[in-house]
Amino acid sequence: MMVCLAAVFIAGCGGSGKKEADTKTLKVGVTNFADSLEPTENYFGWVVMRYGIGESLAKFDEKMNVQPWLAESWQISADHMTWTFKVRDGVKFSNGKPLDAAAVKASLERAFAKNKRAVTFFKYKEIKAEGQTLTILTEKPEPNMPGFLADPLFLIVDVSAEPARNFAKEGPIGTGPYMCKTFVKDKAVMVKNPYYWDGVVPYETVEIPSIDDPNTRAMALQSGEVDMAVNIAAGDIGLFNDKTKFHVDRIASLRTVLARINQQGVLGDPKVRAAFISACDRKVYNEVILKGTFIEGKAPVPPSMDYGFDQLKDPNSYNIERAKQLLAEAGWKDADGDGILEKDGKKLTVDFVVYNSRAELPIYAEAVQSDAKKVGFDVKIKTVDYNLIDKMGINGEYGLLISNITTANTGDPEIFLNWYWKTNRNGDNPQNGSGYSNPALDAKFAELSTTFDRQQRRQLIIDCQQIIMNDGAALFLGYPETNIISSTSIEGAQMYPSDYYWLTNKIKPAKK
Repeated sequence: MMVCLAAVFIAGCGGSGKKEADTKTLKVGVTNFADSLEPTENYFGWVVMRYGIGESLAKFDEKMNVQPWLAESWQISADHMTWTFKVRDGVKFSNGKPLDAAAVKASLERAFAKNKRAVTFFKYKEIKAEGQTLTILTEKPEPNMPGFLADPLFLIVDVSAEPARNFAKEGPIGTGPYMCKTFVKDKAVMVKNPYYWDGVVPYETVEIPSIDDPNTRAMALQSGEVDMAVNIAAGDIGLFNDKTKFHVDRIASLRTVLARINQQGVLGDPKVRAAFISACDRKVYNEVILKGTFIEGKAPVPPSMDYGFDQLKDPNSYNIERAKQLLAEAGWKDADGDGILEKDGKKLTVDFVVYNSRAELPIYAEAVQSDAKKVGFDVKIKTVDYNLIDKMGINGEYGLLISNITTANTGDPEIFLNWYWKTNRNGDNPQNGSGYSNPALDAKFAELSTTFDRQQRRQLIIDCQQIIMNDGAALFLGYPETNIISSTSIEGAQMYPSDYYWLTNKIKPAKK
């Protein structure tokens, strides 16, 4: 080993060391919200998949069509109650253990045991494994089962590797091109999986520093500190126009920036809620403040997907006089002349919880705060770490809670709409901690959950959105692009609309 180290050192002194290092080590600048690599904790499975550690039975292509991955094929029974998956032959975990249906079964059952969110995708009666054949018997018809299983919560890990390996601190044993060497929230180091099944793994090591500030991330890419960076702020993309130095892959995202609205406080009054939304000039936020880099918000699902965006009617579009009138009708008055309305001795105060790892979020919050003040709201912005957002959402610990969320994480918006707005009965839908409930919407969700016809599903999703908008259940702020920007010293870096696949074995040194 000393001889090898000496050889590398000598090569470095001779001026060729940097070129050698560039072909062996990739550096990726990201924003990381995970403080562990346990894939069933919070949404940390996204990070495990993004870092090239974990793979799932199915995946999404550039157009969000579901494709085989660890499963080479699947079929559904005539009664729509049984899905059968053929697990791909020849796949090994990063510890060399072969992947079979029994390992997949154990991994899926682990996800259900450790995360209550799993049952919001589907409920099963039984999972059976025989050789490479996995069979899932469901409690009801599940039209989108392959899409559900493409979600990172269901990425496949070697359960037998526990408890000898601490998945949270050391990373799970997966089937991806890379495996974890070291992990802390500030930096992850991945190394090549020697048993990878789907082609050559080009880098020996991948260093992934977490650079939460988007401007700092842009500077790191400019200076060569990292070879690629994920989600450069829209305002900084112009820094990378030189095509001889950088490749910019930017796409219309499936994301919506929204503020969930808690129904338990002052915003539980429909008139107050409608007034708040009507006071927010989302056209100015997106076209002026954010310089046209976001599309004006209106509906739950962004216009990048074909779910009726143009035909949906916003009953609470910007109208400041209407907002004032609604508040007056609800009995709110400025008794002491300080500009903040009162009722029954209480001020019209709303807590707005935000996180700032995405540059636009505090900008939106401050703009909302300013507009709401014009009609008598006192909006108090509370900035928290992203790790707390999921817990606060479940517990309803907010007046407004900002989210930048992928709306089609399973291929269409069904799960997203369910999580935030389906009635949470006795904790069966924990993501909806807002207290929002509408029986008409729940009926639409129930119909959607068993509908296989695509056009019928599309219309149901449109109907669901209109109910949510009519109720003023959330403030839809805008729709971002998403991007990966890379140095031309590498090739193959691509942003997918699902936002799951950042580090892949397709990223490699550019051909000279």
